[in-house]
Amino acid sequence: MADILLIHGAAHGAWCWRDVIPALTALGHDARVIDLPGHGDDATPYRDVTLDRYRDAVLAAMGPNTVLVGHSMGGYPITAAAVAAPDRVAGLIYVCAYVPWPDHSLAQMRMRAPRQPLLPAIRMTEDRLGWTADPAMVPDLFYHDCAPADVAYAMDRLCVQAVAPTSVPVAGLDRIAALPRGYVRCTDDRTIPPEFQVTMTEGWPAERVTDMACSHSPFFAAPEVLAGHIDRFIKGF
Repeated sequence: MADILLIHGAAHGAWCWRDVIPALTALGHDARVIDLPGHGDDATPYRDVTLDRYRDAVLAAMGPNTVLVGHSMGGYPITAAAVAAPDRVAGLIYVCAYVPWPDHSLAQMRMRAPRQPLLPAIRMTEDRLGWTADPAMVPDLFYHDCAPADVAYAMDRLCVQAVAPTSVPVAGLDRIAALPRGYVRCTDDRTIPPEFQVTMTEGWPAERVTDMACSHSPFFAAPEVLAGHIDRFIKGF
């Protein structure tokens, strides 16, 4: 049994893992979730949210030997936490997530992708310190293969995404070079281009990468399949 901490992506919250938790539990794991600062039930104002605060929230929720799973933007907080405490991390699993490159913020990595499907949907807050996604575009960008009830559930819970956490790189990546890691690539992703997910996993061992023929939201589109991939990675760590 593994201790698994699931970390959500931009504008989401712990709620997005609703269907994955029981699937992982059925496979014998202890799966837990948190809301990052400014997301879900956490009341931190988005203006005060930083990558360091994300990192610290993950560190506070970790046990002594935790597998960190990050979706999308969540790849940055789990990596930052691993850099801070590599001895407490049993492995890193990225679910259609950004894998930090040296000296690259998430915003810079997004611009390195060959396409920018999310940019037309972004609506900046008046203070330019946060953004939301155009609700008319969200279903097609994030959830095009998800059940209507799940789309409605998500749309009611999306929040403002702070800009600051995506504007700084993760330093000290060499500290986690030896940690086992896995990547779930979503081949019908309309948010992070699938070809860029391939770029981010170039040179990874074949057994540490798997593909799902689904959208940017495998936690709704195929939660049991996603849980199975997470389980397989953990057994190979």
